Amino acid sequence: MSLTGTPFLYTTIVLSVVALILPLFLWSRMRGPQAVRTAARVLMLLFAQATAVTLIFVLVNNQNNLYDNWADLLGTGNHVQQAANLGRDGTGGIALKTLPKVRQSFTAAGGPGMRGVRVTQLKGRISGVNAEVYVWLPPQYGEPEYRNHRFPVVELLPGYPGSAKAWFGSMKVTQQLAPLMRSGRVAPFILVAPRTNLLAGVDTGCANIPGTVNADSWLSIDVPKMVTDNFRAAAAPANWATAGYSAGAHCAVKLAVAHPDRYRAAVSLSGYNDPIGERNSLAAQSLTLREQNNPYLLLRKAVSPPRIALYLSGESGDGYQAGVALEQIAKAPTTVHVVYLPRSDGGHNMALWRPQVTTVFEWLTVNMGQSHVRGRSTTPPEPSSAGSTHAALASGTASRAGAVRKR
Repeated sequence: MSLTGTPFLYTTIVLSVVALILPLFLWSRMRGPQAVRTAARVLMLLFAQATAVTLIFVLVNNQNNLYDNWADLLGTGNHVQQAANLGRDGTGGIALKTLPKVRQSFTAAGGPGMRGVRVTQLKGRISGVNAEVYVWLPPQYGEPEYRNHRFPVVELLPGYPGSAKAWFGSMKVTQQLAPLMRSGRVAPFILVAPRTNLLAGVDTGCANIPGTVNADSWLSIDVPKMVTDNFRAAAAPANWATAGYSAGAHCAVKLAVAHPDRYRAAVSLSGYNDPIGERNSLAAQSLTLREQNNPYLLLRKAVSPPRIALYLSGESGDGYQAGVALEQIAKAPTTVHVVYLPRSDGGHNMALWRPQVTTVFEWLTVNMGQSHVRGRSTTPPEPSSAGSTHAALASGTASRAGAVRKR
């Protein structure tokens, strides 16, 4: 029975009701020795508690798309076939243009919010990852006047733990954007959501770690190639962007900063710079890996400023300082747009991120050259990093006091 399916939800509801009713009918009707009656009553109470906890977990999981299946929940899933040392650029020295086209078959994806979404199982030729990728095509894709048009693409990355379905289900991205794309307010983006939960019980940090996982190459090479080979998707980087929340936000910015030859823009909702922001991240396991996968350090050490646009939003202590840190060191043609969110807007959850979908896609429309309309900046005036150390800036903890004063 599927972990996220309706039958499992209904089963947990029925069991919870049964567990509640059983003590009411049987408590005083127990027969036999005192020890037996006591044991039976304790078991009924434990059963009631277990079913209640299970029901709450199922409801929370369905609402937030934390675990896709039993393998993810139990930590038995492994989507890495091999993890060769692919070098600094993540290609392993392979000329990508010489690779044959990747032809995939797609089926309709199931689950809440997945209407119109298709899914395929992709075996990454470069990364050695074997996992699912979800694709949604904009309303214009099938219209005759767009038959020769190549569409821009946004890769959607969930947090950890998190399902690739979360952007479609919990974030309701297609429900929010489809009418805006039809009206022309938002560009007709192809939306791509690849699996990021590749190893049991750990966050890959979107990093390439020889012998363990090549998550970076999976997301920035294998998935984009599959999309451009199977759909009328415009080539990277000018028409490609990444967007994520929480751990996915860190990943989105890191990919764009590390690969300006593959992406033009990135959106971060409540993200962080230092991978230690997610202690279960493989990229946080050593100082070397942390430095190699920290977008602040990558941007600061770049030989020349990359031509990318970054959008970062967050509350004080949860994303805002990470954005300010990047804004402080950015030099043209790099642009950084930071949005401060007061604590009253919510917390580190879908309720905070979901309402931002429309705004960030309007921003992507402008900053990826799909529109000439400029939006109003929501960056707080004069964000300050006074007195902050390089370590604080790199980790995204700088300017906390300044941020609090702006509330």
